[in-house]
Amino acid sequence: MSEAAARGDGVRRANLSRILRLVHVDGPRSRAALTEATGLNRSTIAALVGELVDAGLVEELAPDSLGRVGRPSPVVAPDGRVVAIAVHPEVDATTIAAVGLDRRVVARDRIETAGPPTPEETAALVATHLDGWRAGALRDSRIEGIGLAVPGLVRSADGLVRLAPHLGWADAPLRDLVADATGLHAAVGNDASLGALAEHLFGAARGADDVIYLNGGASGIGGGLIVHGVPVGGADGYAGEFGQNRPAAGADRRATEGVLEDEVSRSRLLAAVGLENSDEPTLAAALASATEPGVAEEVARQRRILVTALANAVNVVNPAVVVLGGFLATIAADAIPALVEGVRAQSMPGVADALELRLAVLAEDRLLIGAAEIAFAELLRAPSPA
Repeated sequence: MSEAAARGDGVRRANLSRILRLVHVDGPRSRAALTEATGLNRSTIAALVGELVDAGLVEELAPDSLGRVGRPSPVVAPDGRVVAIAVHPEVDATTIAAVGLDRRVVARDRIETAGPPTPEETAALVATHLDGWRAGALRDSRIEGIGLAVPGLVRSADGLVRLAPHLGWADAPLRDLVADATGLHAAVGNDASLGALAEHLFGAARGADDVIYLNGGASGIGGGLIVHGVPVGGADGYAGEFGQNRPAAGADRRATEGVLEDEVSRSRLLAAVGLENSDEPTLAAALASATEPGVAEEVARQRRILVTALANAVNVVNPAVVVLGGFLATIAADAIPALVEGVRAQSMPGVADALELRLAVLAEDRLLIGAAEIAFAELLRAPSPA
């Protein structure tokens, strides 16, 4: 291939990626809208869309011509039969889902366990579950890869789980274990960072360029950062461990020398309502219906400590938006104005004047959608047929 031909092919591939990413992130768009968004001419858009249709990555839908003047433009949508497998191992359960390129969760199971799974058990569980789905729910799907959202430190270079203390994992080659067990491409990321990515692309932080995301789960509190519209992972991918900070707790302290996730804790909330284990909706319902004074007192205590932790983070990052997910969203849901006021009172003057505190809108899907996103990353970068 000549240099000019190679350059032209590179431009074509880049435009294929651009179009696929646009309909993946923004949803179905007409050819006319894609022409406007990309600056490419109509015939080029038609040819590129045709190539993506042939590759099985998008489909063209009949336009809704009601109220339109002139010839309606076909609508281009991501093909939901292209899926990624998303996995979230936790101390009390492993959640596995199939997420379409159109962001729909087409299959989902939460497998409760008596204790944290080992990395090897996680890989075997994914492989077994996937075999069942291939014969059933996903028999007509194209499975692009597997993304794993892990509550711990994940080295960005190779997906090695350096430390997931609540799972008891250290230097676990999870990416390779899962890839070997399933025969599929696998990618691994920190669960809260992936939650931040999902909420930034599709959820509560969409349109915001400077964001702090805090996720509360069974393994504690993690976080993610978006700065100038770009996810920030740090030198090795470990940025965002807000749960390991030590906010002043004073009389509210319950754990001697404890960090944030020891004080603001899902396990303490479960104990307050008399549950041993639950998913997020069950815990939220139990807290909402509780009449014992001790439950309200525990929620109030955790809110006070959370406010101090958020003020510390806001002073450092100066975000436009803070998003709370998991049990943090549960305890914040009916107290957002008071929490914002508390953060402003403990922040430097001006730093939090325009701050917005939002709840994650992707709910229980946020970590799974984030995990699917890293599984789709290579396809979005370089679209190709199955």
